Parts: sequence; C-alpha cells; structure tokens
Amino acid sequence: MHVPAASDQAWGPTPRRTFLNVPFCDDLSELDAQVAILGIPYGDPYSIDEISNPQSKAPEAVREASVRVSFGLDRYDFDIGGTVLDGKPIKVVDCGDIPGDVRNLQRHYELAEAAVRTMLERGALPIVIGGDHGVPIPVFRAYAGRGPIHLVHIDAHLDWRDEVNGVREGYSNPIRRAAEMAHIEGITQIGLRGQGSARAEDVEDALAYGCDIVTAAELHDIGMRAVLGRIPDGAQYYLTIDADGVDPAVMPGVWAPHPGGVTYPQMHSLIHGLCRKGRVVGMDVNEITPIYDINQATCMAAGRFIVNLIGGAVHNGYFD
Repeated sequence: MHVPAASDQAWGPTPRRTFLNVPFCDDLSELDAQVAILGIPYGDPYSIDEISNPQSKAPEAVREASVRVSFGLDRYDFDIGGTVLDGKPIKVVDCGDIPGDVRNLQRHYELAEAAVRTMLERGALPIVIGGDHGVPIPVFRAYAGRGPIHLVHIDAHLDWRDEVNGVREGYSNPIRRAAEMAHIEGITQIGLRGQGSARAEDVEDALAYGCDIVTAAELHDIGMRAVLGRIPDGAQYYLTIDADGVDPAVMPGVWAPHPGGVTYPQMHSLIHGLCRKGRVVGMDVNEITPIYDINQATCMAAGRFIVNLIGGAVHNGYFD
C-alpha cells in the first residue's frame, strides 16, 4: 500500500478550537513538539450509513469540552501531583483532523498512518481522538519497526472479528488486526462485559494468541494494581481506549453503554502506572458519541485521560 509523505497530505479545515487551546500545526514536516494531538474522525464503514456517523463529531466535541478540562497547563493538577508540564519547556500542539474522501474510503487511513509515522519521526508522542474504534488500525501500522509494543486495550468488547460485510478494518476488527502486526508483542484487554459482536471462536482466537482478557467483573474483584502487575515491566505500551469500556457513569456518551465498566480512578491508576513502569508510546480515545453525551461528561473524561497521559509522561522524564 502506498503511504503518502507528510507533504502529500491534504488537511481539512483548521479546527474551531484546538485541544486545550494549544498551538495548531498544519504542516507535519515542520512539527516541533513533544506531544501531538490528532483527530481521526472516520473509520472503515461496514455499511453506507456508517461513512459519517455521530462518532465522527467526537474530535471536535472533545476539543470544545477541553476548556473545562484544564484552566492552564501551569495550574496545579491533583491527578498528577503538580503542574502538568512540571515547569519544563514541553511543547504540545494540535495537528487537526485527517480528512475523509467519499470517493476513496481508504485515503483517510493512508493519511492517518502517514501522519502518525511523521509524528514519531519528529520525536512527538501521538495522542489520537477518534472516530470509531477502526481508527487505531492505521495508527498501529505507523509503529512498524518500533516494537516490541505491548497493547493495552480498554473496551466493553473484544474487537477480534476478522471481517464484517467483507470489511476487515472497521470498529470490530482492531485488536485482531493488531495481533497480526509483528511489532505488537502482547495484548492486555481490560473491562470486557456484556455482549458485543464477538463469536465464541473470536474469544478462542484471542486466548490462543495469548491475550490477557480481564473482564470488568475480574477487574473490580482484584483491582487495577493487580492488573498492572500482569503487564510486563519496562516495556513500550500503546493504550487504546474505547469509551464504552469505561463505566457509563463516567462516559455516558457512547452508542453501546454497559454498566459496570472501568472507573475513573482505575483509569487514573492505569495511565500513571503504565507511565511509571515503562514508556507509553501512544494513546487513542475513540467511540465517543456526542449526541448521547450529558453535560460534556464523556468528552471531559477523554480530555482528562489525555491530560493525565501528558502529565504522566512529563513527570516520568519522557522528554528530559
């Protein structure tokens, strides 16, 4: 597959607001930052109705809510135990959204992969806002040659379908696609509960691969500290967060809410625990459905996860 260079990318319009009002970067070839925010609104649709769905509005909605998430990166943050940037000259930028092309439904995945690859080459930590859970697939591909990476997956659902309606890179496929990538070595899946699109054979395939599947019930029994103890120490981690993996009391604005998900304190423990025990090399938050949100709670929780990752990375010396 041809992956365009950063200079080939046709970007969408400048967002009305950047995340946390950080500077906007519209030319990745000139990217100069330690942290880069990227919106990927569109996945790979299973039907014509899913080409543009309510989740494609999530990057914009998270940016709009971010003004309520942080009043300034120089403010004391009790989730982090200090200021987010710890007084260091850390640059955070927002690179806008990957545009879709109705005439070429693969183009935005090619652009997304190229964008993330460029961010990595420029030394930035990519943080992605989706979109549905298909959007991490091109992001995972951008890390080729940078492994081994342990994938940590928060979700109510398994996401191990091989194909749906002949489509293999949609929102039910990302973890199976990740398992096929040589640079992904080990997968921990946290928060699974209820029913999704997984068949019994998909669960069998995930277990045969070696996935550590931590259901929400088990998580609540043993706690996040015990789950962290099962994740290899000293590794590189990529964290992919499906909003419906989080308890709907925290993130109500999802299409498929299931009670009993991962709590905010557990997410806080996970993010900071990963930052301390190894190196988080990327994160995405996806499957937010703004039309179902309440008082921007879901978008604000996503923003808090992002702020916690930035703060955790800074305070653990990622950019020193």
